[in-house]
Amino acid sequence: MNLKYDSMNTRILFPLAVLLVGLHTFASAADRKPNFIVVYTDNLGYGDIEPFGSTVHRTPHLNRMAKEGRKFTHFCVTAGVCTPSRSSIMTGSYSQRVQMHDNPRDGWVLRPVSPYGLHPDEVTVAEVLKDAGYATGIIGKWHLGDQLEFMPNQQGFDYFFGIPYSDDMTQEAGERAAARMKKNPEAPNLGGLAWPPLPLLENEKVIEAPVDRDGLTKRYTEKALEWIEDNHEKPFFLYFPQAMPGSTSKPFSSPEFRGKSKNGPWGDSIEELDWSQGQLLDKLVELGIAENTLVIWTSDNGAPINRTPGDVSRGSNQPLHGRGYTTAEGAFRVPTIMWWPGTIAAGTECAELCTTMDLLPTFAGIVGGDVPTGRKIDGKNILPLIKGEADSKSPYGAFFYYDGPQLQAVRSGPWKLFVPLESFRNHPHFGRDDGSGEKALLFNVVDDIASENDVADVHPDIVEKLMGFAEAARADLGDMNRKGSGQRAIGKNANPTPRVHSDAKQ
Repeated sequence: MNLKYDSMNTRILFPLAVLLVGLHTFASAADRKPNFIVVYTDNLGYGDIEPFGSTVHRTPHLNRMAKEGRKFTHFCVTAGVCTPSRSSIMTGSYSQRVQMHDNPRDGWVLRPVSPYGLHPDEVTVAEVLKDAGYATGIIGKWHLGDQLEFMPNQQGFDYFFGIPYSDDMTQEAGERAAARMKKNPEAPNLGGLAWPPLPLLENEKVIEAPVDRDGLTKRYTEKALEWIEDNHEKPFFLYFPQAMPGSTSKPFSSPEFRGKSKNGPWGDSIEELDWSQGQLLDKLVELGIAENTLVIWTSDNGAPINRTPGDVSRGSNQPLHGRGYTTAEGAFRVPTIMWWPGTIAAGTECAELCTTMDLLPTFAGIVGGDVPTGRKIDGKNILPLIKGEADSKSPYGAFFYYDGPQLQAVRSGPWKLFVPLESFRNHPHFGRDDGSGEKALLFNVVDDIASENDVADVHPDIVEKLMGFAEAARADLGDMNRKGSGQRAIGKNANPTPRVHSDAKQ
C-alpha cells in the first residue's frame, strides 16, 4: 500500500466530500417547501401596535418584523367575532358558507359544551398541508367546537396544546349567565347552565382545569418554541392563535409584564404578545430556517374599544371607524404583518384588499398542494401581493361584511356600501333603533380612512353596482332568514359532553 499516495488522496478527497455534502445540503434546503406560521391574536385592534400607529404600547419586536417584512393595511377578517372569523381562516370560505356564523343554541359564537362545530367534512388548511407532507400544529385557542369530532386532532392537526374556546368562558361566567337567564326566562339560552372549568388540553387530553389564565401567553410561547425545535428539520405549519388581549375588560399577562405598560392590563397583554413574537423570530434565526419560513401576524377581529373618546383601555382601532363585533372597518380590517426574509422585500407595504380566507389557497399554491375540490372556496392565491410583484392587485371584485346572518355591507375597490336595513343588531354607524339604517351609505375607505363622508348621493351608479353584488351574496351565502344556495352543513353532535366535568376540583 502506498501510504503517501493514500494520505494524499485522503487530503484531496475529504474536503471534496465535505463540499459535495454541503452542496447537497444547500440544494436540499433550497428545494425544501417553506414553513408557515400564522399568529392569530384575539381582539387586537388596528391601532394597538406601533407599526400601525400605537403610541401607548411598546412593540419593538413587531417594529422589527415590519421593518424586515411587509405591512398589509387592507387585510380583512370575515367576521367581527371569534368563531366565524376562525372558521374562515381554516376553510378559506366565508363563515356563512360553512354555517359557522349562527346557530340556534349558541348564537354567533360557540359556547362550552356546544352541540355544534366545524363539520368534519370540511377540508382545513391543516389538512391541505398535511397531505403535502407537512407537520401541523396548533398552540392556542381553537373555538370551532369542543366535541371530539370537531377538535384540532380531527381537523388535520398532528398536535394541539391550548384551550377549546375563549378564555373568558369559565365556569364562573357560566354561572353568571345562568343567573341572568333565571331572572329573564325569555333570554336566549347560551349554554351557561353547565359550563365546566376552563380546560387546557394537550391533544385530546385535559391536563389542567381550570387553567391559569395569567400564564397562557408565556406557556403558549414556550410550547411553540419547543414544537418548532422538534419539527424544524421538515416542513411545518404552526397555527398560533394567542388568547390575548381577549374578550375580558382586564386581559391577563404574566407577572413579568403586569403593570409595566402605559395602558393597564390591555397594554400589558399586548407587550407580552410582542415579547412572544420576538422569541419566535429569534428561534427561527437560531435554527437557520428564517429564510424558509413565512410568518404572518394578524388578529381575529378588531378591538371592542371603550365608548369614551380617547380611552384605549379596551384597545384602539384608530384611525379606522367603529368597534369590534360590528361590520365597521375597525372590526374587519386588522393589523397584519408578513415576514419572509429573502422573499418579502424589507420595509414594504401592501394597500390591496386581501383576507384571511386567502391563506388556504395561497399556502396550497406555494407548496403545490391541492385546493379542496367539489366545493366553493372563497379565498384567493395572494402570493403576488405577498411578494410585492409589480402591478399585483386585489383579487376581489366584491367582499362581503356580515353581522352574523345579516349582510350589512359590501366592498368593491375603494368603495364600501352599507346596504339599507329595516332592522339590525349592531349597525356600526347608527344606534340600534333610530331607523337610520334604512338609508344606503357609501364610503371611500381608501381616501376616507375614518369613514366620515357618506357619498351615496354623489355616486348613485356605484351604489347600484354594489347593491347588485349584495343581492348575489344573499342568493349564495344567505341573509337573515333566507337560505343561501351555496351554504354547506355545520357539524352537529346530538349529545355533547364537557371536556372536563363541572364538579372538577377548583
